[in-house]
Amino acid sequence: MEVVPRGYRVGEWEVTDLIGAGGWGTVYAARRADVPVDDGRKADADADTEAGAGAGAGAGADAEAGAEAVPDEVALKFLPTAGLAPRQARGLVETARRETELSRRTRHPRLIRLFDSLTLGESAGSAFDGAVVLVMERAERSLRERLEASSPGRAGTEPLSVREGARLLTEVCEGLAHLHGLGWVHGDLKPDNVLIMADGSARLADFGLSVELTGTHAYIPPLGTPDYLPPERWSAALGERGVQVRQSTDIWALGVMIHQVFAAGASPFPGATPAARGAAAQEYADGRAPLRMDLRVPAFWRDLAADCLGPAHADRAAHTVESLLERIRAQRAQEQDHEQDHEQGQEEGQGQGQGQDGDREGGREPEHVRSAAPPPRSRRRRTVLAAAALAVTAGGAGAVGWLQLADDDRSPGGGASGSGKPTASIVSNARLEVYNAERSCHRPGERDNLCSLGLAIDPLLPYDIDNVALTRVWDGDVLTADCQVLQGVPVADEAGTRSVRWYRVRLTAEKGRTAAWLPAVRTKDRPALAQCPARPSPG
Repeated sequence: MEVVPRGYRVGEWEVTDLIGAGGWGTVYAARRADVPVDDGRKADADADTEAGAGAGAGAGADAEAGAEAVPDEVALKFLPTAGLAPRQARGLVETARRETELSRRTRHPRLIRLFDSLTLGESAGSAFDGAVVLVMERAERSLRERLEASSPGRAGTEPLSVREGARLLTEVCEGLAHLHGLGWVHGDLKPDNVLIMADGSARLADFGLSVELTGTHAYIPPLGTPDYLPPERWSAALGERGVQVRQSTDIWALGVMIHQVFAAGASPFPGATPAARGAAAQEYADGRAPLRMDLRVPAFWRDLAADCLGPAHADRAAHTVESLLERIRAQRAQEQDHEQDHEQGQEEGQGQGQGQDGDREGGREPEHVRSAAPPPRSRRRRTVLAAAALAVTAGGAGAVGWLQLADDDRSPGGGASGSGKPTASIVSNARLEVYNAERSCHRPGERDNLCSLGLAIDPLLPYDIDNVALTRVWDGDVLTADCQVLQGVPVADEAGTRSVRWYRVRLTAEKGRTAAWLPAVRTKDRPALAQCPARPSPG
Protein backbone atom coordinates (compact mmCIF):
# COMPACT_ATOMS: atom_id res chain seq x y z
CA MET A 1 0.00 0.00 0.00
CA GLU A 2 1.19 3.51 -0.76
CA VAL A 3 2.25 5.70 2.11
CA VAL A 4 -0.57 7.96 3.20
CA PRO A 5 0.71 11.55 2.90
CA ARG A 6 0.67 13.91 5.84
CA GLY A 7 -2.46 16.07 5.78
CA TYR A 8 -4.56 13.35 4.08
CA ARG A 9 -8.19 13.59 5.17
CA VAL A 10 -10.25 10.60 6.28
CA GLY A 11 -13.68 11.67 7.38
CA GLU A 12 -13.14 14.27 10.09
CA TRP A 13 -9.54 13.19 10.66
CA GLU A 14 -6.28 14.45 9.23
CA VAL A 15 -3.20 12.22 9.03
CA THR A 16 -0.20 13.70 10.88
CA ASP A 17 2.45 10.96 10.98
CA LEU A 18 3.26 7.29 10.41
CA ILE A 19 3.18 5.12 13.54
CA GLY A 20 3.99 1.69 12.16
CA ALA A 21 3.20 -1.01 9.64
CA GLY A 22 2.31 -4.68 9.97
CA GLY A 23 1.27 -7.61 7.87
CA TRP A 24 -2.35 -6.49 7.57
CA GLY A 25 -2.07 -2.74 7.35
CA THR A 26 -0.47 0.51 8.39
CA VAL A 27 -1.21 2.73 11.39
CA TYR A 28 -1.02 6.53 11.30
CA ALA A 29 -1.39 9.23 13.89
CA ALA A 30 -4.22 11.65 13.15
CA ARG A 31 -5.98 14.63 14.63
CA ARG A 32 -9.40 16.13 14.26
CA ALA A 33 -9.42 18.41 11.23
CA ASP A 34 -10.33 22.07 11.61
CA VAL A 35 -12.26 22.14 8.33
CA PRO A 36 -15.65 20.51 7.71
CA VAL A 37 -15.67 16.92 6.52
CA ASP A 38 -17.63 17.77 3.36
CA ASP A 39 -15.21 20.41 2.03
CA GLY A 40 -14.32 18.01 -0.83
CA ARG A 41 -10.53 18.25 -0.59
CA LYS A 42 -9.59 14.60 -0.12
CA ALA A 43 -12.21 12.93 2.00
CA ASP A 44 -14.97 10.81 0.59
CA ALA A 45 -18.23 12.65 1.11
CA ASP A 46 -20.06 9.37 1.57
CA ALA A 47 -17.46 7.89 3.89
CA ASP A 48 -19.74 7.46 6.89
CA THR A 49 -22.48 5.88 4.80
CA GLU A 50 -20.02 3.50 3.15
CA ALA A 51 -18.50 2.66 6.51
CA GLY A 52 -21.82 1.46 7.81
CA ALA A 53 -22.42 -0.71 4.76
CA GLY A 54 -18.92 -1.88 4.01
CA ALA A 55 -17.38 -2.44 7.44
CA GLY A 56 -20.41 -3.17 9.51
CA ALA A 57 -19.89 -0.21 11.87
CA GLY A 58 -19.35 3.52 11.40
CA ALA A 59 -20.56 6.44 13.42
CA GLY A 60 -23.47 4.34 14.62
CA ALA A 61 -21.10 2.15 16.63
CA ASP A 62 -20.67 4.86 19.20
CA ALA A 63 -24.39 5.40 19.44
CA GLU A 64 -24.93 1.69 20.21
CA ALA A 65 -22.28 1.72 22.94
CA GLY A 66 -23.54 4.94 24.47
CA ALA A 67 -22.16 8.41 24.11
CA GLU A 68 -18.40 8.39 24.41
CA ALA A 69 -16.02 11.30 24.26
CA VAL A 70 -13.68 10.91 21.29
CA PRO A 71 -10.29 12.58 21.79
CA ASP A 72 -8.90 15.06 19.31
CA GLU A 73 -5.94 12.78 18.55
CA VAL A 74 -6.45 9.21 17.39
CA ALA A 75 -4.76 6.42 15.45
CA LEU A 76 -5.98 5.42 11.99
CA LYS A 77 -5.42 1.84 10.92
CA PHE A 78 -5.50 1.53 7.13
CA LEU A 79 -6.43 -1.91 5.77
CA PRO A 80 -6.02 -1.71 1.97
CA THR A 81 -7.96 -3.87 -0.46
CA ALA A 82 -6.67 -2.46 -3.76
CA GLY A 83 -4.81 -5.07 -5.78
CA LEU A 84 -6.00 -7.96 -3.63
CA ALA A 85 -7.78 -10.99 -4.99
CA PRO A 86 -11.49 -11.09 -4.12
CA ARG A 87 -10.90 -13.75 -1.47
CA GLN A 88 -8.11 -11.72 0.13
CA ALA A 89 -10.22 -8.58 0.10
CA ARG A 90 -13.05 -10.44 1.81
CA GLY A 91 -10.60 -11.65 4.44
CA LEU A 92 -9.46 -8.11 5.10
CA VAL A 93 -13.01 -6.85 5.45
CA GLU A 94 -13.65 -9.77 7.83
CA THR A 95 -10.67 -8.64 9.91
CA ALA A 96 -12.16 -5.18 10.21
CA ARG A 97 -15.53 -6.67 11.09
CA ARG A 98 -13.98 -8.76 13.88
CA GLU A 99 -12.28 -5.74 15.40
CA THR A 100 -15.41 -3.63 15.20
CA GLU A 101 -17.63 -6.36 16.63
CA LEU A 102 -15.28 -7.09 19.50
CA SER A 103 -14.91 -3.41 20.38
CA ARG A 104 -18.67 -2.97 20.36
CA ARG A 105 -19.32 -5.94 22.65
CA THR A 106 -16.31 -6.04 24.98
CA ARG A 107 -15.50 -2.53 26.17
CA HIS A 108 -13.04 -2.52 29.06
CA PRO A 109 -10.33 -0.18 30.41
CA ARG A 110 -7.66 -2.72 29.41
CA LEU A 111 -8.80 -3.00 25.80
CA ILE A 112 -7.95 -0.37 23.20
CA ARG A 113 -11.07 1.52 22.12
CA LEU A 114 -12.34 1.58 18.56
CA PHE A 115 -14.32 4.74 17.85
CA ASP A 116 -15.35 4.28 14.23
CA SER A 117 -14.70 2.39 11.00
CA LEU A 118 -14.77 3.88 7.51
CA THR A 119 -14.60 2.45 4.01
CA LEU A 120 -13.00 4.80 1.51
CA GLY A 121 -14.64 5.23 -1.88
CA GLU A 122 -13.43 6.04 -5.40
CA SER A 123 -12.81 9.68 -4.57
CA ALA A 124 -10.03 8.55 -2.24
CA GLY A 125 -7.93 7.62 -5.27
CA SER A 126 -7.09 4.28 -6.83
CA ALA A 127 -4.50 3.39 -4.17
CA PHE A 128 -7.00 3.78 -1.34
CA ASP A 129 -10.25 2.87 -3.07
CA GLY A 130 -12.03 0.27 -0.90
CA ALA A 131 -9.57 0.56 1.97
CA VAL A 132 -11.03 0.04 5.42
CA VAL A 133 -9.91 2.56 8.04
CA LEU A 134 -10.34 1.93 11.76
CA VAL A 135 -10.37 4.97 14.04
CA MET A 136 -8.81 3.90 17.31
CA GLU A 137 -7.52 5.19 20.60
CA ARG A 138 -3.97 6.44 20.31
CA ALA A 139 -1.14 5.00 22.42
CA GLU A 140 2.37 6.15 23.21
CA ARG A 141 4.05 2.94 22.06
CA SER A 142 3.82 -0.84 22.14
CA LEU A 143 5.20 -3.18 24.76
CA ARG A 144 7.57 -4.47 22.07
CA GLU A 145 9.00 -0.97 21.66
CA ARG A 146 9.32 -0.63 25.44
CA LEU A 147 11.26 -3.90 25.66
CA GLU A 148 13.55 -2.94 22.80
CA ALA A 149 14.21 0.50 24.28
CA SER A 150 15.16 -0.99 27.65
CA SER A 151 17.46 -3.67 26.27
CA PRO A 152 21.16 -3.60 27.33
CA GLY A 153 23.22 -1.07 25.43
CA ARG A 154 20.29 1.21 24.59
CA ALA A 155 20.87 4.67 26.02
CA GLY A 156 18.27 7.18 27.10
CA THR A 157 15.63 4.78 28.48
CA GLU A 158 15.36 3.31 31.95
CA PRO A 159 15.47 -0.51 32.07
CA LEU A 160 12.17 -2.25 32.59
CA SER A 161 12.12 -2.94 36.32
CA VAL A 162 10.52 -5.98 37.91
CA ARG A 163 7.85 -3.74 39.41
CA GLU A 164 6.95 -2.13 36.07
CA GLY A 165 7.01 -5.47 34.26
CA ALA A 166 4.76 -7.02 36.87
CA ARG A 167 2.30 -4.12 36.63
CA LEU A 168 2.13 -4.27 32.83
CA LEU A 169 1.60 -8.04 32.85
CA THR A 170 -1.11 -7.69 35.49
CA GLU A 171 -2.95 -5.22 33.27
CA VAL A 172 -2.54 -7.53 30.27
CA CYS A 173 -4.11 -10.31 32.31
CA GLU A 174 -6.98 -8.02 33.33
CA GLY A 175 -7.79 -7.31 29.70
CA LEU A 176 -7.41 -10.94 28.68
CA ALA A 177 -9.55 -12.11 31.59
CA HIS A 178 -12.33 -9.79 30.42
CA LEU A 179 -12.11 -11.16 26.88
CA HIS A 180 -12.10 -14.77 28.01
CA GLY A 181 -14.91 -14.13 30.48
CA LEU A 182 -17.10 -13.02 27.57
CA GLY A 183 -16.19 -16.13 25.58
CA TRP A 184 -13.64 -14.64 23.19
CA VAL A 185 -10.11 -15.62 22.16
CA HIS A 186 -7.62 -12.87 21.27
CA GLY A 187 -5.80 -15.11 18.80
CA ASP A 188 -2.67 -12.96 18.33
CA LEU A 189 -1.42 -12.01 21.79
CA LYS A 190 2.15 -10.65 21.70
CA PRO A 191 4.09 -7.56 22.87
CA ASP A 192 3.37 -5.80 19.57
CA ASN A 193 -0.34 -5.98 20.34
CA VAL A 194 -0.04 -4.63 23.87
CA LEU A 195 -0.13 -0.83 23.72
CA ILE A 196 1.17 1.46 26.45
CA MET A 197 -0.83 4.63 26.93
CA ALA A 198 0.38 8.11 27.91
CA ASP A 199 -0.28 7.34 31.59
CA GLY A 200 1.82 4.15 31.38
CA SER A 201 -1.09 1.72 31.52
CA ALA A 202 -1.34 -1.25 29.16
CA ARG A 203 -4.18 -2.13 26.79
CA LEU A 204 -4.70 -5.06 24.47
CA ALA A 205 -5.07 -4.20 20.79
CA ASP A 206 -5.27 -5.69 17.29
CA PHE A 207 -8.29 -7.97 17.39
CA GLY A 208 -8.15 -8.99 13.74
CA LEU A 209 -7.88 -12.68 14.67
CA SER A 210 -10.14 -12.50 17.70
CA VAL A 211 -13.11 -14.82 17.62
CA GLU A 212 -16.01 -15.79 19.84
CA LEU A 213 -16.10 -19.38 21.04
CA THR A 214 -18.79 -21.79 19.98
CA GLY A 215 -18.73 -24.25 22.82
CA THR A 216 -15.12 -25.08 23.74
CA HIS A 217 -13.42 -23.79 20.62
CA ALA A 218 -13.70 -21.64 17.51
CA TYR A 219 -12.06 -21.37 14.10
CA ILE A 220 -9.79 -18.68 12.70
CA PRO A 221 -7.72 -18.29 9.52
CA PRO A 222 -4.38 -20.18 9.61
CA LEU A 223 -2.53 -17.02 10.63
CA GLY A 224 -0.65 -15.80 13.66
CA THR A 225 2.85 -15.00 14.86
CA PRO A 226 5.05 -18.13 14.98
CA ASP A 227 6.84 -17.19 18.23
CA TYR A 228 3.52 -17.21 20.09
CA LEU A 229 1.77 -20.22 18.57
CA PRO A 230 1.23 -23.18 20.91
CA PRO A 231 2.78 -26.51 19.86
CA GLU A 232 -0.51 -28.01 18.67
CA ARG A 233 -1.00 -25.21 16.13
CA TRP A 234 2.06 -26.34 14.14
CA SER A 235 0.30 -29.58 13.22
CA ALA A 236 -3.32 -28.41 13.34
CA ALA A 237 -5.62 -29.62 10.59
CA LEU A 238 -6.87 -26.91 8.24
CA GLY A 239 -10.56 -27.23 7.45
CA GLU A 240 -13.04 -25.16 5.52
CA ARG A 241 -13.57 -22.90 8.51
CA GLY A 242 -9.86 -22.50 9.29
CA VAL A 243 -7.88 -23.92 12.21
CA GLN A 244 -9.27 -24.73 15.62
CA VAL A 245 -8.43 -22.31 18.42
CA ARG A 246 -9.14 -22.32 22.16
CA GLN A 247 -8.50 -19.87 24.96
CA SER A 248 -5.47 -21.97 25.93
CA THR A 249 -3.87 -20.51 22.78
CA ASP A 250 -3.77 -17.14 24.52
CA ILE A 251 -2.45 -18.74 27.72
CA TRP A 252 0.56 -20.12 25.84
CA ALA A 253 1.25 -16.72 24.27
CA LEU A 254 0.98 -15.12 27.71
CA GLY A 255 3.65 -17.51 29.02
CA VAL A 256 6.03 -16.48 26.24
CA MET A 257 5.31 -12.81 26.95
CA ILE A 258 5.97 -13.18 30.69
CA HIS A 259 9.41 -14.55 29.89
CA GLN A 260 10.12 -11.79 27.38
CA VAL A 261 9.12 -8.99 29.75
CA PHE A 262 11.69 -10.03 32.35
CA ALA A 263 14.35 -11.36 29.96
CA ALA A 264 14.78 -8.27 27.75
CA GLY A 265 12.56 -9.66 25.00
CA ALA A 266 14.18 -13.11 24.79
CA SER A 267 11.97 -16.11 24.03
CA PRO A 268 12.00 -19.09 26.42
CA PHE A 269 12.76 -21.27 23.40
CA PRO A 270 16.20 -21.14 21.76
CA GLY A 271 16.73 -20.40 18.09
CA ALA A 272 17.91 -17.65 15.76
CA THR A 273 14.67 -17.60 13.72
CA PRO A 274 10.96 -17.94 14.49
CA ALA A 275 10.94 -21.32 12.74
CA ALA A 276 13.85 -22.54 14.88
CA ARG A 277 12.16 -21.36 18.06
CA GLY A 278 8.94 -23.01 16.94
CA ALA A 279 10.82 -26.27 16.43
CA ALA A 280 12.31 -25.93 19.93
CA ALA A 281 8.83 -25.41 21.38
CA GLN A 282 7.64 -28.59 19.66
CA GLU A 283 10.62 -30.54 20.99
CA TYR A 284 9.70 -29.36 24.47
CA ALA A 285 6.05 -30.30 23.98
CA ASP A 286 7.08 -33.78 22.79
CA GLY A 287 9.19 -34.31 25.90
CA ARG A 288 12.48 -34.28 23.97
CA ALA A 289 13.79 -31.09 25.61
CA PRO A 290 13.28 -29.40 28.99
CA LEU A 291 11.82 -25.94 29.48
CA ARG A 292 14.77 -23.66 30.20
CA MET A 293 13.87 -20.18 31.35
CA ASP A 294 16.19 -17.23 31.86
CA LEU A 295 17.12 -16.66 35.49
CA ARG A 296 16.29 -12.98 35.12
CA VAL A 297 12.63 -13.96 35.38
CA PRO A 298 11.59 -13.63 39.07
CA ALA A 299 10.62 -16.84 40.83
CA PHE A 300 6.90 -16.12 41.07
CA TRP A 301 6.67 -15.19 37.40
CA ARG A 302 8.74 -18.22 36.42
CA ASP A 303 6.15 -20.45 38.09
CA LEU A 304 3.36 -18.58 36.35
CA ALA A 305 5.05 -18.78 32.94
CA ALA A 306 5.73 -22.51 33.39
CA ASP A 307 2.02 -23.11 34.02
CA CYS A 308 1.12 -21.06 30.95
CA LEU A 309 3.60 -23.04 28.84
CA GLY A 310 2.07 -26.41 29.59
CA PRO A 311 3.02 -28.74 26.68
CA ALA A 312 -0.56 -29.65 25.78
CA HIS A 313 -3.88 -27.84 25.67
CA ALA A 314 -5.14 -29.93 28.59
CA ASP A 315 -2.19 -28.81 30.73
CA ARG A 316 -2.93 -25.16 30.10
CA ALA A 317 -6.71 -25.43 30.33
CA ALA A 318 -6.45 -25.79 34.11
CA HIS A 319 -4.85 -22.33 34.32
CA THR A 320 -7.48 -19.83 33.28
CA VAL A 321 -6.54 -16.17 33.05
CA GLU A 322 -8.81 -15.45 35.98
CA SER A 323 -6.98 -17.99 38.17
CA LEU A 324 -3.63 -16.55 37.07
CA LEU A 325 -4.85 -13.06 37.90
CA GLU A 326 -5.91 -14.20 41.37
CA ARG A 327 -2.40 -15.55 41.97
CA ILE A 328 -0.85 -12.31 40.76
CA ARG A 329 -3.03 -10.19 43.03
CA ALA A 330 -2.34 -12.43 46.03
CA GLN A 331 1.39 -12.19 45.38
CA ARG A 332 1.22 -8.41 45.08
CA ALA A 333 -0.79 -8.13 48.30
CA GLN A 334 1.80 -10.23 50.10
CA GLU A 335 4.63 -8.05 48.78
CA GLN A 336 2.83 -4.88 49.85
CA ASP A 337 2.25 -6.28 53.34
CA HIS A 338 5.93 -7.13 53.60
CA GLU A 339 6.97 -3.67 52.44
CA GLN A 340 4.62 -2.03 54.95
CA ASP A 341 5.92 -4.21 57.75
CA HIS A 342 9.47 -3.35 56.75
CA GLU A 343 8.71 0.38 56.79
CA GLN A 344 7.00 0.03 60.15
CA GLY A 345 10.01 -1.82 61.48
CA GLN A 346 12.33 0.94 60.32
CA GLU A 347 10.19 3.55 62.10
CA GLU A 348 10.15 1.48 65.28
CA GLY A 349 13.90 1.02 65.04
CA GLN A 350 14.42 4.77 64.90
CA GLY A 351 12.12 5.42 67.85
CA GLN A 352 13.10 2.58 70.16
CA GLY A 353 16.82 2.24 69.61
CA GLN A 354 18.16 -0.33 72.05
CA GLY A 355 14.66 -1.20 73.22
CA GLN A 356 14.28 -3.80 70.53
CA ASP A 357 17.41 -5.62 71.65
CA GLY A 358 15.90 -5.72 75.13
CA ASP A 359 12.70 -7.20 73.73
CA ARG A 360 14.65 -9.91 71.94
CA GLU A 361 16.61 -10.77 75.07
CA GLY A 362 13.39 -11.02 77.00
CA GLY A 363 12.05 -13.63 74.58
CA ARG A 364 9.76 -11.35 72.55
CA GLU A 365 10.66 -10.42 68.96
CA PRO A 366 9.98 -6.94 67.60
CA GLU A 367 6.91 -6.62 65.38
CA HIS A 368 8.85 -6.18 62.11
CA VAL A 369 10.87 -9.32 62.87
CA ARG A 370 7.76 -11.41 63.52
CA SER A 371 6.20 -10.16 60.30
CA ALA A 372 9.22 -11.29 58.30
CA ALA A 373 8.45 -14.92 59.05
CA PRO A 374 7.40 -17.09 56.10
CA PRO A 375 3.75 -17.44 55.06
CA PRO A 376 1.50 -20.11 56.67
CA ARG A 377 1.91 -23.79 55.91
CA SER A 378 -1.25 -23.77 53.85
CA ARG A 379 0.66 -22.21 50.98
CA ARG A 380 2.92 -25.27 50.67
CA ARG A 381 4.91 -23.67 47.91
CA ARG A 382 8.47 -24.54 47.11
CA THR A 383 10.93 -21.69 47.20
CA VAL A 384 14.63 -22.75 46.73
CA LEU A 385 17.06 -20.11 45.46
CA ALA A 386 19.64 -20.78 42.79
CA ALA A 387 21.73 -17.92 41.47
CA ALA A 388 23.24 -17.31 38.08
CA ALA A 389 24.67 -14.41 36.16
CA LEU A 390 22.01 -12.65 34.18
CA ALA A 391 23.49 -9.96 32.03
CA VAL A 392 26.70 -8.07 31.54
CA THR A 393 26.48 -4.50 30.34
CA ALA A 394 28.86 -2.96 27.86
CA GLY A 395 30.86 -1.65 30.80
CA GLY A 396 31.24 -5.11 32.32
CA ALA A 397 28.79 -4.76 35.21
CA GLY A 398 26.66 -7.83 35.85
CA ALA A 399 23.42 -8.60 37.62
CA VAL A 400 22.20 -11.71 39.35
CA GLY A 401 18.82 -13.42 39.20
CA TRP A 402 17.28 -16.00 41.47
CA LEU A 403 15.39 -19.17 40.71
CA GLN A 404 13.07 -19.88 43.64
CA LEU A 405 12.14 -23.52 44.02
CA ALA A 406 12.31 -24.49 47.86
CA ASP A 407 10.13 -25.59 50.74
CA ASP A 408 8.34 -22.91 52.78
CA ASP A 409 7.19 -25.48 55.37
CA ARG A 410 10.52 -25.51 57.23
CA SER A 411 10.67 -23.50 60.44
CA PRO A 412 12.30 -20.06 60.34
CA GLY A 413 15.12 -21.25 62.57
CA GLY A 414 15.66 -24.55 60.78
CA GLY A 415 18.34 -25.66 58.38
CA ALA A 416 21.76 -24.15 58.71
CA SER A 417 20.46 -21.20 60.61
CA GLY A 418 19.99 -22.90 63.98
CA SER A 419 18.58 -21.01 66.92
CA GLY A 420 20.48 -17.82 66.11
CA LYS A 421 22.06 -17.59 69.61
CA PRO A 422 25.84 -17.26 69.64
CA THR A 423 27.73 -19.98 71.44
CA ALA A 424 31.09 -18.16 71.60
CA SER A 425 32.38 -14.71 72.42
CA ILE A 426 31.13 -11.96 70.15
CA VAL A 427 33.63 -10.94 67.48
CA SER A 428 33.74 -7.66 65.56
CA ASN A 429 34.33 -9.30 62.17
CA ALA A 430 34.83 -12.74 60.69
CA ARG A 431 35.79 -14.42 57.43
CA LEU A 432 33.08 -16.35 55.59
CA GLU A 433 33.77 -18.87 52.85
CA VAL A 434 31.04 -18.86 50.20
CA TYR A 435 29.33 -22.21 49.66
CA ASN A 436 27.25 -23.27 46.64
CA ALA A 437 25.01 -26.29 47.26
CA GLU A 438 25.13 -27.13 43.56
CA ARG A 439 27.91 -29.76 43.35
CA SER A 440 28.65 -29.09 39.70
CA CYS A 441 29.81 -25.62 40.77
CA HIS A 442 32.51 -26.91 43.12
CA ARG A 443 35.35 -26.11 40.73
CA PRO A 444 38.08 -24.05 42.43
CA GLY A 445 39.38 -21.16 40.40
CA GLU A 446 36.63 -21.28 37.75
CA ARG A 447 34.26 -18.38 37.24
CA ASP A 448 31.36 -19.94 35.37
CA ASN A 449 28.56 -17.36 35.19
CA LEU A 450 25.96 -20.08 35.69
CA CYS A 451 27.54 -20.85 39.08
CA SER A 452 27.74 -17.27 40.33
CA LEU A 453 25.80 -16.30 43.45
CA GLY A 454 24.32 -12.96 44.40
CA LEU A 455 24.36 -10.71 47.42
CA ALA A 456 21.24 -8.89 48.58
CA ILE A 457 21.01 -5.13 49.01
CA ASP A 458 18.53 -5.37 51.91
CA PRO A 459 17.92 -8.58 53.94
CA LEU A 460 14.43 -7.50 54.97
CA LEU A 461 13.04 -6.99 51.46
CA PRO A 462 11.92 -9.64 48.92
CA TYR A 463 14.94 -11.44 47.49
CA ASP A 464 14.45 -10.70 43.80
CA ILE A 465 16.31 -9.05 40.93
CA ASP A 466 15.58 -5.54 42.21
CA ASN A 467 17.23 -6.42 45.53
CA VAL A 468 20.55 -7.87 44.31
CA ALA A 469 23.90 -6.10 44.26
CA LEU A 470 25.99 -6.09 41.09
CA THR A 471 28.85 -7.94 42.78
CA ARG A 472 28.84 -11.69 42.15
CA VAL A 473 30.55 -14.38 44.22
CA TRP A 474 31.46 -18.02 43.63
CA ASP A 475 31.91 -21.14 45.71
CA GLY A 476 35.15 -20.87 47.72
CA ASP A 477 35.34 -17.05 47.72
CA VAL A 478 36.17 -15.56 51.12
CA LEU A 479 34.24 -12.51 52.37
CA THR A 480 34.54 -10.41 55.53
CA ALA A 481 31.39 -10.01 57.62
CA ASP A 482 30.89 -7.51 60.46
CA CYS A 483 27.40 -8.26 61.80
CA GLN A 484 24.34 -10.45 61.29
CA VAL A 485 20.54 -10.21 61.05
CA LEU A 486 18.82 -13.17 62.71
CA GLN A 487 15.35 -12.74 61.23
CA GLY A 488 15.54 -11.59 57.62
CA VAL A 489 13.67 -12.78 54.55
CA PRO A 490 13.59 -16.62 54.45
CA VAL A 491 15.96 -18.13 51.89
CA ALA A 492 16.63 -21.72 50.87
CA ASP A 493 19.34 -23.20 48.69
CA GLU A 494 19.21 -25.83 45.92
CA ALA A 495 19.31 -28.67 48.47
CA GLY A 496 16.36 -27.27 50.44
CA THR A 497 18.38 -25.99 53.42
CA ARG A 498 16.58 -22.95 54.70
CA SER A 499 17.51 -19.98 56.89
CA VAL A 500 16.41 -16.50 57.85
CA ARG A 501 19.88 -15.42 59.00
CA TRP A 502 21.91 -12.95 56.91
CA TYR A 503 25.49 -11.67 57.21
CA ARG A 504 26.56 -8.17 56.25
CA VAL A 505 29.72 -8.47 54.16
CA ARG A 506 32.11 -5.83 52.96
CA LEU A 507 32.46 -4.90 49.30
CA THR A 508 35.55 -3.39 47.78
CA ALA A 509 34.99 -3.46 44.02
CA GLU A 510 31.45 -2.12 43.57
CA LYS A 511 31.19 1.59 42.98
CA GLY A 512 28.81 3.37 45.35
CA ARG A 513 28.23 0.35 47.62
CA THR A 514 30.42 -0.69 50.56
CA ALA A 515 28.38 -3.61 51.91
CA ALA A 516 25.85 -6.23 50.88
CA TRP A 517 24.17 -9.26 52.46
CA LEU A 518 25.00 -12.96 52.20
CA PRO A 519 22.28 -15.45 53.22
CA ALA A 520 23.44 -18.01 55.78
CA VAL A 521 22.62 -20.86 53.40
CA ARG A 522 25.48 -19.62 51.21
CA THR A 523 28.19 -20.37 53.79
CA LYS A 524 28.92 -23.19 56.23
CA ASP A 525 30.61 -20.80 58.66
CA ARG A 526 28.68 -19.64 61.74
CA PRO A 527 30.71 -16.86 63.35
CA ALA A 528 29.60 -15.29 66.63
CA LEU A 529 29.03 -11.85 65.17
CA ALA A 530 27.12 -9.06 66.85
CA GLN A 531 23.61 -8.37 65.69
CA CYS A 532 23.30 -5.56 63.19
CA PRO A 533 21.41 -2.40 64.17
CA ALA A 534 17.63 -2.65 64.33
CA ARG A 535 17.55 -0.82 61.02
CA PRO A 536 20.41 -2.49 59.14
CA SER A 537 22.15 -0.42 56.54
CA PRO A 538 21.53 -1.66 52.98
CA GLY A 539 25.16 -0.82 52.22
